[in-house]
Amino acid sequence: MPDRPGIKKPGRGLSFLPRMDYPDLFDGLPLGVFAIDRDQRITAFNRQAQKLTGLTPQEAIGAPCTRIFQGGDCRHDCPFADLFDTHVPPSRKEMTLQNTRGAHLRVSMKTAALTDSFGQITGGIASFARSLGPLNRTMPLNGPDTFEGMVGQSPAMKAIFEKLPDIAKSPVSVLITGESGTGKDMVARAIHNLSDRKENPFQVVNCSALSETLLESELFGHEKGAFTDAAYAKPGRFELAAGGTFFLDEIGDMKSSLQVKFLRVLEQKEFERVGSDRTLKMTARIIAATHHNLAHEDSGFRPDLYYRLRTIPLHLPPLRDRKEDIPRLVDHFITAFNHQYNKQVRLLDPAVQALFLDYDWPGNVRELARVMEHAFVFVKGPIIFLRYLPENPAFHMARDQKKTLARPVSEKERITRALEKTGQKRAAAAQLLGMSRSTLWRKMKLFGLPG
Repeated sequence: MPDRPGIKKPGRGLSFLPRMDYPDLFDGLPLGVFAIDRDQRITAFNRQAQKLTGLTPQEAIGAPCTRIFQGGDCRHDCPFADLFDTHVPPSRKEMTLQNTRGAHLRVSMKTAALTDSFGQITGGIASFARSLGPLNRTMPLNGPDTFEGMVGQSPAMKAIFEKLPDIAKSPVSVLITGESGTGKDMVARAIHNLSDRKENPFQVVNCSALSETLLESELFGHEKGAFTDAAYAKPGRFELAAGGTFFLDEIGDMKSSLQVKFLRVLEQKEFERVGSDRTLKMTARIIAATHHNLAHEDSGFRPDLYYRLRTIPLHLPPLRDRKEDIPRLVDHFITAFNHQYNKQVRLLDPAVQALFLDYDWPGNVRELARVMEHAFVFVKGPIIFLRYLPENPAFHMARDQKKTLARPVSEKERITRALEKTGQKRAAAAQLLGMSRSTLWRKMKLFGLPG
């Protein structure tokens, strides 16, 4: 048949919705399958998808796919993004999803376009199944020193953990501050999970990752034709987060013109899509985070917005100020990476333990995780030695300082210095000295040191 003038040929996508045309085949597939429209709302959901997610088709159909898969990394790495933007289906992706029971599932996902008879993309379809690979490093934590997936036995972290249930009960805005890598996103997620909004969406936007124009469209949504590339209407994250929690990471990077618009949303609890005069209600709870000092006059951040956001301020301490948490974090990463890399690592060499406690960790928990993962790539046996750590000049400096600490005038002075360096924490001091806690306690009594 000759091509019709002005009509595109059908593309590589599928031109049907399986559930409508072949319901028995669709539900009988061994893979989880769902379809979405151009607004990323679920239009079809098969029986295997129900088994994997715990959601019925009645609960899923009509909901945004971000709500269905809100527990995973599809918020940051949407498998449909390239498909809709470039019409090129991505290769198979490994993703982590969370089912209705709170369990994290590692799945392998493949997407394809849904097209009409003229090749125009009308939506997408995805198939997914449990991956044979191990769960990634975001696997939940368990133990006496954990809270909602976070590790902390230090007084500072325990104080934060005690506040979170009360904060979760309230709808007011929260501002989380702290250096990069301290876990601000995990605190935001914990507040959501502890709240009565936990069944509703948890939406995330990183304000530093998008230009001002793209960020405005991402937050508020836009109507078709609102700007040059607006080929179709798109709901914003404010809209998709309805009834749930909206987390704005690195809000200190938001431009001043957009700060004004965001302040109006906070104060009036309403907004409009870009290119629309229809007012929508803001029903999501706002949590923001930054590593900047927004109170500083040179920050470029509006004081009125700053004080409106920090109804409840939370500050996460850097890892160098809570070194007593390092042994427990190390235990967690050993468990997680043993699972991921199929290894049987049991512990750190005492020299590595001492180095970890002596190092200041400018990248905080995120840096510790990367150092541990680097070691797991090369470790051959049950113990992580210094030779498996990354080549980092700061490590060598910390090792030199440790050697100085290890050669004091007397053993009493050596113990005294170790206790001072660890804030009088005997467990951390014992690790730094390479001895057991009982040996340290016996020697402290021998030398008349206060305990």
